Amino acid sequence: MAKNETYDLIIVGSGPGGYVAAVRAAQLEMKVACIEKEPRLGGVCLNVGCIPSKALLDSSEYYHLAKTHFAEHGIKSGKVNLDLAAMMARKEQVVQELTDNVRKLLEGNKVDVIHGTARLAAEDQVEVVKKKGSRRKKGDSQTLRAKAILLATGSEPLAVPGLEFDGHRIVSSTEALTFASVPKHLAIVGAGYIGLELGSVWLRLGSKVTVIEMLPQIATLLDGQVARGLERILAKQGLSFRLQTKVSGAKVSGQKVKVTLEKGEKKETIDCDRLLVAVGRRPLARDLGLGEIGVEMDPKTGHVLVDEKFQTSVQSVYAIGDLIPGPALAHTASAEGIAAVECIAGLPGEVNYDAIPSIIYTWPEVASVGLTEEQAKERDIDYCIGTYPFAGAGRARCMGEKDGFVKIIAHAKTDRILGVHILGPRASDMIAECVLAVEFGASSEDIARTVHGHPTFAEALQEAAMAVRKCSIYAS
Repeated sequence: MAKNETYDLIIVGSGPGGYVAAVRAAQLEMKVACIEKEPRLGGVCLNVGCIPSKALLDSSEYYHLAKTHFAEHGIKSGKVNLDLAAMMARKEQVVQELTDNVRKLLEGNKVDVIHGTARLAAEDQVEVVKKKGSRRKKGDSQTLRAKAILLATGSEPLAVPGLEFDGHRIVSSTEALTFASVPKHLAIVGAGYIGLELGSVWLRLGSKVTVIEMLPQIATLLDGQVARGLERILAKQGLSFRLQTKVSGAKVSGQKVKVTLEKGEKKETIDCDRLLVAVGRRPLARDLGLGEIGVEMDPKTGHVLVDEKFQTSVQSVYAIGDLIPGPALAHTASAEGIAAVECIAGLPGEVNYDAIPSIIYTWPEVASVGLTEEQAKERDIDYCIGTYPFAGAGRARCMGEKDGFVKIIAHAKTDRILGVHILGPRASDMIAECVLAVEFGASSEDIARTVHGHPTFAEALQEAAMAVRKCSIYAS
C-alpha cells in the first residue's frame, strides 16, 4: 500500500457499524479502507460486548438447567461441576471465529484493513499511527485521503467519580466477562441491560448478586408493566435489588470492596468480592481530532452531532453508532452504517428508529419495539392493549417456561400497532415479526389473522393480538 493512498471512503472503526458500512460501500463500488486500532476486528460488540456476553449467558444457562431442571424432565445427571476455564475458553473460541469471519468478509469485498490509531488531520485526511509490537509507543504513520470519512468508533464504559475502575476489584463489563473465579458476592451498580445480563451469568454460576439502582425501576427504558414483571422473576431467581439507592463510594480493602450505600437519610456499607459498575457507556470520540477540524459535538454527552444523512458539521465527515445520539445498539449501528453509505453514494438511505428492536438477554428474555404504554400516554394517543400470558401457551408449558407475557399496544381508532413488548422465552426471536409489523404499519388484526404454528411460543403473540381487537374493533 502506498504511503498516501486515496480512497472514496475511509471508515474509522470495525465494529457492527463500521464493517457493515464497509461491505455496503464495496457493493456500491467504492474504494474503501477500514481502520481499526485493536488487533482484532469486530469492535466492542464482537470482542468485549454482545458476543462474549451471550456466549456466557448461554453456557451459564446450560449449567443452571443441568443443576436445577434436568431432573424435572427425567434426566439424571449426577453431581454437576463447573469448569469455568473451559467455559471461558469456549467463549473465546466463539469470539475468535466471528472476528476471523469479519476479516474474511472485508478482505473478500476488497476492503483495505489497516491497523492503527486514527486521527483526522483535515477534512479529507486521516493520519494512522501504527503500534510497534506490544509497546504503546509511536510507530510508523501514514496519511490517507478520502472523499468521505465515516466515524464508527463506538463507546466505552462510563466511569463514576468515587468508583474508578481498577480492572480487578472495581470493574467494567469488559473485566466482568473474564473473571478467573466465581465471586462469592458480586455487587452491580446499575440495573440496565448490562448489569442484569452479567448479574444473571454470575448468579447462575454461584455468586450472590446484589444490583443497586438509583431509580425506582430496573431497566428504566422498558414498558413499566414489563419492567415490574422482569424484576419479580429475577428476584425469584435470586437476584437482590436495592432500588432508589445511591452508591456514594467504594474502597478496596484486601480481597474485599467496601461499598457505601445511601437511601434517603439512611447510610450503610456492604462488602463484596467484586464491584461491577454498569451505569452506561460514553462515546469514544477522544483523540480523533474532531474539534480541530470543526466537527460539532454535544458538550454534555460527548456525542457527535449529525443530520438525517449522518453528516456532521464538516461536509465530508459522517458518524454512526454509539458515537451519535440514539439507541446504543449493535444492530442500530449496522442499520446506520448502511444508510450513511447510501447517503454518501447519493442514494436515499434512512433508518426508521420507531422500528428498532431492543432486547435484554436475561432468562426469560425481554424484547420490545415501538412505544411503551407510558409513551403512548405522554403523547395523548388513544390506544388499546392486548396481553396474553405464556402460561396459556402449550409449547411454553411443555418446556416448563410459563413466566412472562406478550403485550401489544395498538391505536384505538386505526388498530395500527404502536408497540410490542415480550417478556418470556425466545422473546429475542419472536420480536422480529413485531418489528416487521411496525415497519409495514400493520394492525393487530393482521397478526391476529395470520396463522401461527402450533404449538409455538409465537401463538402467545397471536392471542395478544386477538385480545387487542376486542377493544379496538368496537372503539367509538
